[in-house]
Amino acid sequence: MTLFNFIKIITHRLVLIALLYACVVFSAFAEVENISNQKLRFLISDGVPIVDIREEFEWKDTGVVPESHLITFFDSEGRYDLKKWLDKLEEITNKDEPLIIICRSGRRSLILANYLSKHEKFLKVYNVTQGIKGWKNANLRTNSVK
Repeated sequence: MTLFNFIKIITHRLVLIALLYACVVFSAFAEVENISNQKLRFLISDGVPIVDIREEFEWKDTGVVPESHLITFFDSEGRYDLKKWLDKLEEITNKDEPLIIICRSGRRSLILANYLSKHEKFLKVYNVTQGIKGWKNANLRTNSVK
């Protein structure tokens, strides 16, 4: 074996190792996808759980998307109890299953979706970009909350 062939073999193996490493590393990161009302309707019909993270007074004011699980994340002062919230979420789904997060306008849900993806390692998190405001503006059905 010549030195040239030896270097060629080693180079090919290093490239292969680098590609395998990249596949493992990048597949380990969860993904957040911003979605429209149309995609939201499809995902709900496909059985993906939706969690409305707004406060109770907000649910009562606007109603909620049908099939929503109501678990407040941020209170009126921006505080939250992550452990308590994650415990409630665990009753609905797990990290290996897709999950939809919705709030009023998509801002709070995006913050939480990114957190769940990056720090809690949820496999797939969907953020409803226009929140319940967009849902209502499209004249889609809501359920009232008492």
